[in-house]
Amino acid sequence: MATWLPSQTEVIELLDAEFARAGYEIEDVVVDARVRPPRITVIADGDTALDLDAIAALSHSASTLLDAVNGIENRYVLEVSSPGVDRPLTSEKHFRRARGRKVELVMADGTQVMGRVGEMCGDTLMLVVRDDRGRDWAVRAVALNEIVKAVVQVEFSPPAKRELELATVDRGAGTGVGT
Repeated sequence: MATWLPSQTEVIELLDAEFARAGYEIEDVVVDARVRPPRITVIADGDTALDLDAIAALSHSASTLLDAVNGIENRYVLEVSSPGVDRPLTSEKHFRRARGRKVELVMADGTQVMGRVGEMCGDTLMLVVRDDRGRDWAVRAVALNEIVKAVVQVEFSPPAKRELELATVDRGAGTGVGT
């Protein structure tokens, strides 16, 4: 018997409100009927961490909603996960959610900048970087439209206390903070 699976759009329409109520948004859905059992993968993100408890709750809600769809066979694998650290940061919300994380930026002029994501002020990122002498930390204002590529870096040791403090300070828009 052939298995009917909902389309990507149908899954998003079915689950979007439930995920939003939980404080998350659906970033992507992949429906793969070529594998056995068929797989539905939902990638979600939010302003709070998508921890194991949140994934379990979202998976339960999604499964209940999907199982209620007429015609869907309940022989499918549902996977709910976060985008992962290798996802490029491409929008203001991605940078806001990555606050405090170390990132590598490729700028429009071709230069590469390594820093820690700080506050977003409109369309400007406050990036914590080493100062010109490499001895202290400074906050550099970076316009999002100057960033060609941004990727979160995996860290194996905790950041310097001062670096993290600068990344988590709320300065407010229009303060003129920068180097």
